[in-house]
Order: sequence, then C-alpha cells, then structure tokens
Amino acid sequence: MTRAVIEAHGLTKKFGEVTAVQDLSLEVGEGEVLGFLGPNGAGKTTTIRLLAGIIAPTSGYAKVNGQRTDVEVERLHQVIGLLTEAPGFYDRLSAQRNLEFFAGFYPDLDIATQVEKYLKAMGLWERRKERVGTWSRGMKQKLAVARALLHRPAILFMDEPTAGLDPVAAAALREDIATLATREGVTVFLTTHNLAEAENLCAQVGVIRRGKLIAV
Repeated sequence: MTRAVIEAHGLTKKFGEVTAVQDLSLEVGEGEVLGFLGPNGAGKTTTIRLLAGIIAPTSGYAKVNGQRTDVEVERLHQVIGLLTEAPGFYDRLSAQRNLEFFAGFYPDLDIATQVEKYLKAMGLWERRKERVGTWSRGMKQKLAVARALLHRPAILFMDEPTAGLDPVAAAALREDIATLATREGVTVFLTTHNLAEAENLCAQVGVIRRGKLIAV
C-alpha cells in the first residue's frame, strides 16, 4: 500500500445506548478509492462524519492526512472535500454563483480560476448561468462534486454519490470519480450500496454491519 492518508484506530461512536460504530480500524492509501459497503443503518454515514471531523468519537481516534480528526478540525477541513447524500444549493442562484459563494469560505483561493476549472471538469461550464433549481438531480450531484473539489482537497469523502441517479448520470459520475483518483491523485472514501460500482472503482472494499467492520 502507498502512504496511508486515512487511518482509523479503534474508532467508536455511541449515541446514548446505541453504538453506531464499534472499534473500527482501517487504512486507505494515498490516491486509492475505498468502497465502504453496508445496509442502511450500518454506520456508513456516521463513519464519514467521524473521519471528516464533523463529530467526535466516543473512543478511539482517526487521522486524516496525518491530522487527528477530533483535535485539528480546522486544518483537517482545509485538506478534505465532502459530498453528502443530499447536497444543498441555493436554487435561485446560478451554478457559477453558487460555487463562487462556497469558494469564498476558503482564504487565498483563486475563486474565478477554481470555479471555472471544476465546472469544466464536470461538464457544466456551458450551463453555468442557469439557476440550479431548474437542474436534474444528476446535474446537481455533479455540481456538488465540483463544490467539494474547489479548494483542491487531497482526500474526498463521498456518501452514496450515485444514489437516486439514472443509469446514464450514475455512469458519468463514476467516470468522474475514477478520473479524480487516477489523474489527480485524490484519495476517495466512497460509501455505496452498489456492488458493481465498488468493484469497478475501488482498490479495496470495507464491509460494515451493525456498526462493526466485518471485512476489508
């Protein structure tokens, strides 16, 4: 394996009496795509939230790009991108204006250059002036990928990115994910229900059930 950029060591998260993630340990190498599979309620989204520094573990710890996810949260968010299952946009704004707004949260970012780069990378440049509220789910999902990449993250967390997409849109997004890993060296942590998607995209696959990682 190449240098590990995502590490989990005995990662556990409890919500009251419910254990959402239990004693999870794994590593993901630089530039790899890891598929994280499991049924609804297995702990996939909670794991992403832990690794992205959104919530703190009950016990154990994780490091992403060498930084503790429960300690160095601000630095962590400078090097990761996050695509949630239901990304939100301002529907009355254009695609370009949406990205310009979100890019404004990152200091010292060349906003115009980055917005143009990733709108073009996702095949959305010609439609950049359209209101996002008029777009299909597939197009919004591609815009969400562009938003997650604006600040050139080294690691990208994607929570079921193709869920609910039609086959053509899903295939296009899978191709984009593969390109990110192979051409740009982005490490991708991908949750999915789709076995074929995991087989085609991923260097390794983790299977989680009832909060426990049962195989990698």
